[in-house]
Amino acid sequence: MGMMAGDPLPPLNWLRAFEASARNLSFTGAARDLNMTQSAVSQQIKALENHLGRALFVRRTRALQLTEAGLNYLPTVQDAFATLTAGTRALIGGDRGRSLVVQSNLAFSAFWLAPRLGSLLTRHPWLSLNIITTVWDMGEGVTTPDIEIRFGRRLDGERVHRLSHDTCFPVCTPELAARGADWQSVPLFDCSGILANWETWLADQGQRLPDGKVINFATTYVVSLGAALSGAGMAMGHETVAANLLNSKALVRSDQHAVAMQEAYYLVTPAEHAETPASRAFGDWLMEEFEVGQAG
Repeated sequence: MGMMAGDPLPPLNWLRAFEASARNLSFTGAARDLNMTQSAVSQQIKALENHLGRALFVRRTRALQLTEAGLNYLPTVQDAFATLTAGTRALIGGDRGRSLVVQSNLAFSAFWLAPRLGSLLTRHPWLSLNIITTVWDMGEGVTTPDIEIRFGRRLDGERVHRLSHDTCFPVCTPELAARGADWQSVPLFDCSGILANWETWLADQGQRLPDGKVINFATTYVVSLGAALSGAGMAMGHETVAANLLNSKALVRSDQHAVAMQEAYYLVTPAEHAETPASRAFGDWLMEEFEVGQAG
């Protein structure tokens, strides 16, 4: 369908190519976001520039730069897309803004998130949650999460927010501690692939595991802390996964020595155009809970 004579409005796909290129300052980045080829993005931008009779970008060797016309036009285009997105979301069903798919690893979901769901839903009773748990972050699951909590080292990005600054320390049942058990005399448990482990905790005190002393590993703290909860021995824990268990006296710290963790929990929020009332409410609540926890 051709444009009516004198219709100043460019095709929507040209504007989408412009918005993505301006956001990334790269045709390659825009192509990735829009699932198009770089040359297709470049052609659409050229067509838009011809249509407007203005250059929108200065094409540099390694990056794009917006011209003054491009800088002036961008907020208009972004506002228009935001209005369209919000209007469409309202049209296709109110639940879109209320339901939320949250992805986090098993230990975080079980030990930190689950005990706090009551307070979250008391504050936001309209929320409808679908919590997907992974043992490790294995990329995209079958259901694409709206919001993610990731555990790792030095994750960065404009949508990535660090939540925790934990230390690691050994824990066991109060009964085991009362018997005067120490790490040399009982079985030891830990989560595999973590840099904050028994070895680093011991090395920080100038000690090491004696020959023949083994550590039993699991791929999630749910299992290693579960073993400690059953009285089987001692496990390495950290504040985010162990705080509730320590507060309820299900576990105690078997030694006061603690080592700063290199890993942390990070919140990954949706891109601005994909935000919903649910993702904003959950993200704000999560960051507030961690701030209160760190302050306390």
